[in-house]
Amino acid sequence: MVGNRRIGALLTVIKVKFFALLREKLGCDEQLVEFTAGMTLFELRKHLAAQLSSGNHLLDNKLLVAVNHELTHENLELKDNSEVAFFPPVTGG
Repeated sequence: MVGNRRIGALLTVIKVKFFALLREKLGCDEQLVEFTAGMTLFELRKHLAAQLSSGNHLLDNKLLVAVNHELTHENLELKDNSEVAFFPPVTGG
């Protein structure tokens, strides 16, 4: 079970990518995650934060998150075969 979903619920898979300094802090650039249908992006962040070494970096509200190459919000329900990307905000200079 992931999040508050019930056992026996349909499992789906998404690809999660980490970029820039976040990738270095987590020590990986990509992860496949199984989850139950209806999981939100917020639930995914909490799950990854608990599962990954240094995962607490994923709880930073300044991180940008894209699903299938579009910036999105925390309440988005994830779909099977989605690609989620976490990356720090870009600064110019």
